Amino acid sequence: MANVIEISDFQAPELDVYARLTEAQLLNRFEPKKGMFIAESPKVIERALEAGCVPVSCLMERKHIDGQAKEIIEQCGDIPVYTSEFNVLTQLTGFQLTRGVLCAMYRPPLRTVQQVCANARRIAVLEDIMNPTNLGAIFRSAAALGMDAVVLTPGCTDPLYRRSVRVSMGTVFQVPWAYLDAESQQWPHPGLDLLRELGFETAAMALRDDTLSIDDPRLMNADKLAIVLGTEGDGLAQRTIADCDYTVKIPMSHGVDSLNVAAASAVAFWQLGRR
Repeated sequence: MANVIEISDFQAPELDVYARLTEAQLLNRFEPKKGMFIAESPKVIERALEAGCVPVSCLMERKHIDGQAKEIIEQCGDIPVYTSEFNVLTQLTGFQLTRGVLCAMYRPPLRTVQQVCANARRIAVLEDIMNPTNLGAIFRSAAALGMDAVVLTPGCTDPLYRRSVRVSMGTVFQVPWAYLDAESQQWPHPGLDLLRELGFETAAMALRDDTLSIDDPRLMNADKLAIVLGTEGDGLAQRTIADCDYTVKIPMSHGVDSLNVAAASAVAFWQLGRR
């Protein structure tokens, strides 16, 4: 039975998690087990629930309780379902973009690189990708185009940031991911060494002339391949490029020198994710 709670005031404390807590406060580094994230839209919430994420509360327009959110509410048990009229809820930044349904959830336990790569043959490695929109788009491409896992350097933004989750359309809950530990698995070393120990050849995506074609048989036939993508501004660090097994460039035309990292990831995953 849904525990529906009517709210009439934007300043109600029940809305703090949705309206006033920062991403850092939601993350709660001092008490990781209490860390939370916000999932937006029925599809994203559904994917989070399917992945085993534990819901804390929901916030939605009244019309969705017996509408598009009905099945979600049933899956969530007796957690609070806060609801109000649209004019109250639109005071939340960006609420009009959420399709009327939000869910606060506990963050799942972090996995290790070894765990997410255990049965993987094609993985994406992201070096210092800071933009949540780009990160979410990369995850969506990874899910759609054959990546088995995503490994992130410590400088990457959080895949469970609200915007990352939304842009990914919930695929951050479908593709296994892990951070390289900031202390024991620094990047590029010993992070690259760890990937090699796990059996991966590494392909650095870079804007250089001394590169392999993206359809080179050595890449296509690699038993295990890690596709390494760099930060939005400068691309991969020179040391990373030098220490990877291969350097790969996406051919360009019409004088275009490069693609946004999210677009480049889709091209690379489509080509190199085929086996």
